[in-house]
Amino acid sequence: MVTLFLKEIKEFFSSITGYLVVIVFLLVNSMFMWIFRGAFNIFDIGAANIDTLFIISPWVFLFLVPAITMNMFAGEFKSGTMELLLTRPLTEFQIVFSKYAAAVVLVLISLVPTLFYLVSINSLADPVGNVDYGAIFGSYIGLFFLAAIYSAIGIFASSLSKNAIISFLLSVLLCYVFFLGFENLAYLGSTGKISDFIISLGINDHYRSMSRGVFDSRDIVYFLSAVSVFVFLTKLRLESRKW
Repeated sequence: MVTLFLKEIKEFFSSITGYLVVIVFLLVNSMFMWIFRGAFNIFDIGAANIDTLFIISPWVFLFLVPAITMNMFAGEFKSGTMELLLTRPLTEFQIVFSKYAAAVVLVLISLVPTLFYLVSINSLADPVGNVDYGAIFGSYIGLFFLAAIYSAIGIFASSLSKNAIISFLLSVLLCYVFFLGFENLAYLGSTGKISDFIISLGINDHYRSMSRGVFDSRDIVYFLSAVSVFVFLTKLRLESRKW
């Protein structure tokens, strides 16, 4: 498992694509936070926080995570190495989990440079250091869970096609549906408890809760359950090749 995990990490950074994905993520967030004028610009907001990062990142993740995961299984199927991989002393679950863990770690690597934003707002705060690090930490936890569920969806989408572009587009679609699809569906006409229930099926409701620094066991259970479902579906997809 460790060998396969490291292989995925190495392959991602063995091409310029891997670095471009991380650079684009940081560039988009930085442009909104520091350059583009408006409600997301830290100087225009006049507050020492990086809420913009946690507002923009879910949308950037819609493309970043699928770009990371699109080739994880699609590439194996296209090159014919999937059959070879399945002959090794690894179960389907171990293969899926290794690739999933690599995807999550790669997303987290892209988040590490954002810690420099903390240094910046710490020095901009009045007085210096007057920053709510507790709320920021909670928001990072929410972003981690968001990356976790997007990665699970991404590897599932990658297992459905030999074409990486198709896997990418399918992953973007699925991530969007689970992020805002249920919320949009609830607004079509449902009201009261039915509407609340439909909204709770989507990612955004739980992500918003965690981003406020509120750690509700229901949110954690939701994310862990959703990740488990998509990892299980990916495992079933691999097993179906034997049927």
